[in-house]
Amino acid sequence: MVDDKNSKKLKIPDTQNTWTRLLIYCRSFIPMILLALISAAAGTLLTLLGPGRISEMTDKIAQGILNNIDLDSIVKIGLFLISIYVISYALSLGQGLIMSVVTQKVSKNLRKDLSRKINKLPLSYYNKSTTGDILSRVTNDIDTLGQAMNQSIGSLVTAVAFFVGSLMMMFKTNGIMTLSAILATILGLVLIKQIIKKSQKYFQEQQEYLGRINGHVEEIYSGHTVVKAYNGEDQTRKVFDLYNEMLKESGYKAQFLSGLMMPLMTFIGNLGYVVVCIVGAVLVVNGSISIGVIVAFMLYIRYFTQPLSQIAQAAQSLQSASAAAKRVFELLDENEMEEEHNKETILETAEGKVTFDHVQFGYESSSKPIIKDFSTEVKPGQKIAIVGPTGAGKTTLVNLLMKFNELNSGEIYIDDVPISSLTRDNVHDLFCMVLQETWIFEGTIKENLVYNQQNITDQDIEEVCRAVGLHNFIQSLYLGYDTILNDKIKLSVGQKQQVTIARAMLKKAPMLILDEATSSVDTRTELLIQEAMDNLMEERTSFVIAHRLSTIRNADVILVLKDGDILEKGSHTELLAKNGFYADLYNSQFKEVS
Repeated sequence: MVDDKNSKKLKIPDTQNTWTRLLIYCRSFIPMILLALISAAAGTLLTLLGPGRISEMTDKIAQGILNNIDLDSIVKIGLFLISIYVISYALSLGQGLIMSVVTQKVSKNLRKDLSRKINKLPLSYYNKSTTGDILSRVTNDIDTLGQAMNQSIGSLVTAVAFFVGSLMMMFKTNGIMTLSAILATILGLVLIKQIIKKSQKYFQEQQEYLGRINGHVEEIYSGHTVVKAYNGEDQTRKVFDLYNEMLKESGYKAQFLSGLMMPLMTFIGNLGYVVVCIVGAVLVVNGSISIGVIVAFMLYIRYFTQPLSQIAQAAQSLQSASAAAKRVFELLDENEMEEEHNKETILETAEGKVTFDHVQFGYESSSKPIIKDFSTEVKPGQKIAIVGPTGAGKTTLVNLLMKFNELNSGEIYIDDVPISSLTRDNVHDLFCMVLQETWIFEGTIKENLVYNQQNITDQDIEEVCRAVGLHNFIQSLYLGYDTILNDKIKLSVGQKQQVTIARAMLKKAPMLILDEATSSVDTRTELLIQEAMDNLMEERTSFVIAHRLSTIRNADVILVLKDGDILEKGSHTELLAKNGFYADLYNSQFKEVS
């Protein structure tokens, strides 16, 4: 739902710090950027040589009307003008090509760094962030930053070079007319500064709300079946309309304020023309300057005021880029999981002995502990079932065992080796895992089954698929195991779970974790999978999280969790005999069935 306080008050970026970060990030490209900027500046300065020669040509033509026209001098001046404009064009083209290369490389590196960062972030970050907002940072924000770098930096340098160069040439030509033009533009510069200051916060809000609306759309689309089943379209539409309205307001204010700069500078430029014409006319009448000077000055005025419009336009683009870069660097600055380069202990395989020693855990965002003081010992090859009400800490316990989260205190041992001394990759290699939430990616069925594993034969794949009851369905597809899973080939929820179970069986790890592995399959398929899983769990230490207690009656040990502690412990028969919390859970499920 919408947090009105957060939606109205957003943190405004430190623009100076953001651009400093971006400059440091692009330090390896600074030579190329400087070359591009030098090319832009050189081309600009060459262009500024034109008005002086045009003034000279105008005076010669004017004198030639009274006397004889010096065609040789005029031709030389014309060739000179053509040469400098061609060279200026070539330099501008080179600047554009260099900046395009730099922009694409920077964007590529940012996406690569964000991809690496995402793999290093703890689960707690994903618990507090929406998928859509993360995608918006990786796609929209980087694209906005790349477009601004490509289009604005070069034009900004060109504009500054035009501004400074034309100012110098104007002073060289006539100081009085130059001062008149400067006085006409001071007002515009002051107003632009105020507009940029006011509009920056709205550009930041625009990027923030864009991320929020992406997150909302992704969330609703992924659960559109539930939304329709509960007739929640109106409720979701209200939330979407609110986010959309916020995005519209911030976008309107940002674009309106920044859009004032272009017409403002056009007005200032036209005012400069008027002032120069009036002052120049007075000076011509007085005989202080020639008509050619006025012609040159009119061109200089264009070169002087046009950069102000370009600077205003570039400032608008750079404001969006600043807001986007702020969001990208926010993600890059998030706390990562602990570095493990110094951990040298390696478990190639494991017998399966697991010990929890006074394990405690709670999320940073909450003061309430999830796992309070958990201790137990699991013998090699045992099947351990973990049951309890929702929120008891069952999945959290497994996440700690897999090192998805770090312990607050206590220790977990695998074959008497503390997992704190093992790398996360090493721990992950010791387990095969089937989660309640299935994950299928676009690729062939074989690729989905073999995912990131080596030395898996076609015979291994077929045997596993037969064991989970998936082989006949796969054979019915037009390309069998080479069929690509995409929008055209849709698997049911149960079939997706069968694929993930087969993937876990192919891994052949010494330990197994099942988190509601058969929750989405029908009874007949569940019996078939359960038989295959029993074979899989032979001589393997297995941790089974289950809400359907009928599936874990053959477990060696059942741990009953409540509020992060072991409430009861024993076999199915022993716990029923105690007539305690487990017995109440078990009997209540069969009452529901009956």
